[in-house]
Amino acid sequence: MANACDLCDGDGGELLFNNGSLRVVLVDEPAYPGFCRVIWNGHVKEMTDLAPADRSALMSAVWAVEAAVREVMQPEKINVASLGNMTPHVHWHVIPRYLDDAHFPSPVWAEVRRDSVAASLAERTALLPKLRAAIARELAAAA
Repeated sequence: MANACDLCDGDGGELLFNNGSLRVVLVDEPAYPGFCRVIWNGHVKEMTDLAPADRSALMSAVWAVEAAVREVMQPEKINVASLGNMTPHVHWHVIPRYLDDAHFPSPVWAEVRRDSVAASLAERTALLPKLRAAIARELAAAA
């Protein structure tokens, strides 16, 4: 029996976009409003498992999501990562980072350095409707 794959068995977050080949989801991570994933819909383990045109399409979507997150969320920095150690299914994380986030300047998966500022998190969460619209616009322009 094949191992279960979280990204094959579910959307992986709030579905914002799906064109059949890839999808973009907003991750339910309260400490990081605006954290998105760009997920290849087919179960492939590595970027080089994709045809060159598919890799290009996937990365165009990653850059479109990054542009939308930067525009709306106004982070100090964007982290873009493809790890897949726990979920070996091609996907990219697009994570807005701030000087006052719980882990900055370390990766979001590192030890917590400080408590998140509740007011900052509330302000960032309030931007999510604008982010959803900006992602839709950026992905339409990238198509």
